[in-house]
Amino acid sequence: MQAHPVRNIVIVGGGTAGWMSAALLSKLLSKSYSIRLVESDEIATIGVGEATIPAIKQFNLALDIDEDDFLRRTQGTFKMGIQFVNWARIGDSYLHGFGRIGQDWDLLRCHQYWLKMHLQGEAPPFGHFAINTVAPLQGRFMRSRPDMPKSPLADIAYAFHFDASLYARFLRDYAQRRGVRRTEGKIVRTELHAESGHIDAVVLESGEKVAGDLFIDCSGIRGLLIGAALGTPFEDWSHWLPCNRAIAVPCVSDGSLLPYTRSTAHGAGWQWRIPLQHRTGNGHVYSSGFIGDDEATDVLMKNLDGAPLAPPRYIRYTPGKRRQIWNRNCIAIGLSSGFLEPLESTSIHLIQSGLVRLTKLLPTLGFSQVEVDHYNRAADFEYERIRDFLILHYKATTRDDSPFWNYCRTMSIPDTLRQKIDMFGAHGRIFKEGEELFNEESWIQVMLGQGVIPADYDPLVDSRSEEEVRKFLHDIESVIGKCVNVMPMHKDFIAAHCAATAP
Repeated sequence: MQAHPVRNIVIVGGGTAGWMSAALLSKLLSKSYSIRLVESDEIATIGVGEATIPAIKQFNLALDIDEDDFLRRTQGTFKMGIQFVNWARIGDSYLHGFGRIGQDWDLLRCHQYWLKMHLQGEAPPFGHFAINTVAPLQGRFMRSRPDMPKSPLADIAYAFHFDASLYARFLRDYAQRRGVRRTEGKIVRTELHAESGHIDAVVLESGEKVAGDLFIDCSGIRGLLIGAALGTPFEDWSHWLPCNRAIAVPCVSDGSLLPYTRSTAHGAGWQWRIPLQHRTGNGHVYSSGFIGDDEATDVLMKNLDGAPLAPPRYIRYTPGKRRQIWNRNCIAIGLSSGFLEPLESTSIHLIQSGLVRLTKLLPTLGFSQVEVDHYNRAADFEYERIRDFLILHYKATTRDDSPFWNYCRTMSIPDTLRQKIDMFGAHGRIFKEGEELFNEESWIQVMLGQGVIPADYDPLVDSRSEEEVRKFLHDIESVIGKCVNVMPMHKDFIAAHCAATAP
């Protein structure tokens, strides 16, 4: 006997998470499903997730969104990677670029050949071997050229910077055109079924009850349903990720429109810089155990590119995740499921991956526990491996100029990360496990950028002579340089394809 399908879906909370949920479900589900989103204009959203990773393109593609139109309407720019300044030591910088690094050769990745020459003191900086790390530092950008498969121009990978509030508005228009009903109102109570403990309805300040079969909690850090109503425990990762505060403030753009996010480490945290067409997004992520709010604000305001456009906004959070992201008939999407600081721009990706996982496990009214457990195991794995990648930035440092960095440098770390560092430290080997988000190229760049230099290289490298290795590396560096020289400037590319009107 076939179980009755879930028909009434209630999304609690708007913002990026709520409207991404509404947009994707309205695109993929038939008209027989009812999708209703409840939000209150009185409750502000976090709105700091303005930087993304390349997977966002797949989400927009699934919605049949025209990329240039999306960028115009969100004041968006392109992003080829993230630059990290002062992380390994003060004065250092490196760029974690998206996409391919150089060329593979004899079953080995490019960095193995670079590593041999580096250990001999003969190699240029590793960032010279990927188009996604050379081009952005020169302010250049173009979309990839798949019609040129043997050229580095075919390897260009990118994501976006955009105004998160404009993106939510863009998706709201999209979802409402496809039948999503929006209800304005503040939720004052959640009603649970007396026997199952499932959510029956949310009650608004007006007295209206909004009933549903499946509830998607997009209420942000508050976790109105998953936490307050269902009491789902929260796993605190503050030991490994000590930052627990953020201050966000926009400022006047300096006009450079560089196609990368910048993360600059300070004495007790780090500062983001996200260039949009109409402004620059800035924020200071820091640990309240090592710096006060006033001092943290002063650090941020002294390091802006231009005049501030609004008062600073303060965000308090606990790093970590819910023990169950799917609990009973409620799934937490976005910050209600957990908070990982935006160091590697994973916030919007976690919304996206949670939604994709939901569509693959769309429940019936029986809510099969085996499927709920599978969802939670996959979500746990994803969160934990992203957590490890973020911890690496803090742990692998030689900075000893402040109590914060002394703590980070000496703290214990998860065994899963320790194994990766030790494996890389021996012969520069990295192996992607399961469906973890970050691939080998990302781990390689951050390991090397943070100063984790392997003691030796893969012995297979020695199957090639030193002269062959030198030529191999020189050719990659030379070809990338020539390709970058023909690329347009990022701001010129935007002007030609997706310039937005003044806000």
